[in-house]
Amino acid sequence: MNTATQPLQAQLDRARRAWHGSPLPRALAWWTGELVALLPARWRTRFGGGQAWYLLQREGDDWLVRRAGDLYAGARWSSQLDASAQQVALGDAVRGVDREDLRLALCLDPAEVLRPRLTLPLAARDNLLQIGAFEMDRQTPFRVEQVRFDLRELRANAPAGRFAAELVVVPRSTLDPLLARLGASGLQVDAVDVAVGHERLGVNLLPPELVPRRQHPRQRLNLALGAAAILLLLLSLLQFLHNREAALEQMRSEVESMRADAQQVSNLRQQLQDNAGAAGFLADRKRNKVSALAVMEDLSRRLPTTAWLERLSIDNSGQVGFQGQSPQAARLVDALKGSTVITDANFQGTIQADPTTGKERFYMVAQLRKPAEAKSKIAPASSSAAAGGAP
Repeated sequence: MNTATQPLQAQLDRARRAWHGSPLPRALAWWTGELVALLPARWRTRFGGGQAWYLLQREGDDWLVRRAGDLYAGARWSSQLDASAQQVALGDAVRGVDREDLRLALCLDPAEVLRPRLTLPLAARDNLLQIGAFEMDRQTPFRVEQVRFDLRELRANAPAGRFAAELVVVPRSTLDPLLARLGASGLQVDAVDVAVGHERLGVNLLPPELVPRRQHPRQRLNLALGAAAILLLLLSLLQFLHNREAALEQMRSEVESMRADAQQVSNLRQQLQDNAGAAGFLADRKRNKVSALAVMEDLSRRLPTTAWLERLSIDNSGQVGFQGQSPQAARLVDALKGSTVITDANFQGTIQADPTTGKERFYMVAQLRKPAEAKSKIAPASSSAAAGGAP
C-alpha cells in the first residue's frame, strides 16, 4: 500500500469497524435469515448465494474440512499426500460450491493462541491495529515482529467512554510453518482464524501479503447487468419523454387546426353579418325610398297627353329632374300638385319655345316624398274615390 492510498484505506477501515460495531449487521442477518427460512429448501439451495466459508483444521498429520456450522467434517486427508491428491481431496469436500463464493479459513486450536482482553478508549476504534501493536509488549511476552495478531471489538459491557476488545495473538513460529505447508500443497486460504466449537472466532491472522487476490466474474456480470438495467431505465424514461412530447406536439397541431377552423367560422359569421347588414340596408333603403318606376307611373298619369318627357333623373338625395315639351308648360305645376310621390315641383330656368315642334321646352325639379307620406297621400285619395263612387 502506497502513501497515497493510506488515508483512503484508513477511512474504509473506520467505516467498516463502525458498521460491524453497530447493531445493524445483526438485525439484517436475523431478518435475512427469517426470510430465507420461509423459502422452500430447493429454492434455498438453488438461489442461495454469498460467501460459503469452509473451515480447515489440523488434527495430527491429517487435515479436516467442514462447512462453517456443520458438526461433522466433510473430508479428511493426510498432509503427507502429494499436492495434487490434497487438492483433489479438498475439491471433493467443496463439490457443488461456486468457486466465486468459496472461502477457506485455516482454524487454529484455541490452545495455540493468546487472547488477552483489553478495555480501550473510544478514540482507539480508528487505530485498532496500532493499538494492538502498542499493547503487545504489555499484554504478551512477544514482540510485534514475533507474532501474527488481530484485534477485535467485543460486545461486552465497558465503562463509560471505553469499549471492550480482545487481542488475538499467535506466534509466527506456530503459524508460518502451517502456511508454508499449505503453500507447498497448493492449498490457498482466505483467512487464518481460531476455532470456536463448529464456528470461527471472526478474526484474520493471515498476513496482508498472503491474502489471495480473487477474480469476481459474477460481480463483473452483475455490474454489467446493473449498468444495463440503469441504461434501459434511462432509455425508457427518454422514450416516455419523447412520447409525451409527441403527444404534446400532436395536441398543439390539433389546437392550431381547431383555431384555424374557429377563425374560418368567425370569418363566415362576420361575412354573414356583413351580408345581412347589406341586405338590411338595401331593404331599408327600398322601404324608405320611392322607386323610379312609381315616379314614372305617377308622372305619366298626371301629365297631359300633349306633353312628353325627354329626360328623367333621380339622384341619391331624392331630387327628381325631368325635361320635356308641352303646349302649355306653365300648367304642369298645377298638374303635379296632387302627386303622391313627388312634391315641390318647380321650373328650373326659363321656359323656351321650340321652333321645330311649336311647343314649350321646360325643365322641372321636384323632391321625392317619403314612403310613409306617399301612403298617407294614397289613403285619402282612395277613400274619396270610394265615397264618390257610392250610390
